[in-house]
Amino acid sequence: MNDMKDARDISDMNEDIILKTRDLKKTYMQGKIPVHALRGVDIDIKRSELVSIVGPSGSGKSTMLSIIGMLEKPTQGKVFIDNIEVTKAKNKDIPKLRREKIGFVFQHFNLLSALSALGNVEIAMRFARVPKQERITRAKEVLTEMGLGDRLKHKPSELSGGEQQRVSIARALANKPAIILADEPTGEVDTKTRELITNILQRLSGNGQTVIIVTHDPWVAERTNRIIKLVDGKLDDLLK
Repeated sequence: MNDMKDARDISDMNEDIILKTRDLKKTYMQGKIPVHALRGVDIDIKRSELVSIVGPSGSGKSTMLSIIGMLEKPTQGKVFIDNIEVTKAKNKDIPKLRREKIGFVFQHFNLLSALSALGNVEIAMRFARVPKQERITRAKEVLTEMGLGDRLKHKPSELSGGEQQRVSIARALANKPAIILADEPTGEVDTKTRELITNILQRLSGNGQTVIIVTHDPWVAERTNRIIKLVDGKLDDLLK
């Protein structure tokens, strides 16, 4: 993507930092009233880090995740992923950047009910134009890594909540993204499954994958390498 070279911040590059935000602000209008979801947030996240973002409802956690994931643009500020300023990307380039750089894990799984576990992971690679046999091989590999090698043909309705979330994680890993963004990944599962999902995310980080978790669960947050707290759209403290 040659036209992305101009978006690189040559003066402030650090190969250890995979995600960087600078003076990140987001304001929404409710009628004529401005609502400041983010108020100038600066964070650096290193490669292979397992980081949690915590804070009360309305603190800006979900907005932060949406902007990092290139689902929306900030009102002001910059986001760098792999030293590329994605906030300067042209609209036509954003889907490709998102596929290459970000893998999403959602609280409600967001699986396609008509597809099997294998199909849900394989379809994530179709949009990246990965050849069919390579897609199938890769999908089987990541599902097996998630302990679902014997559940490949099962549809979401035939899987437990924990199994569905593991399919969701496998799908997020399919295109080998730079960063996994997990939005309340344990919010819809029981205590035993919460531990299993958290252990998987820890293992991914230990194997070199950068993982960012938005969570309300202190138990999950305490098992990450670092906790970032947002309050009223501002960085409150680096707890770890």
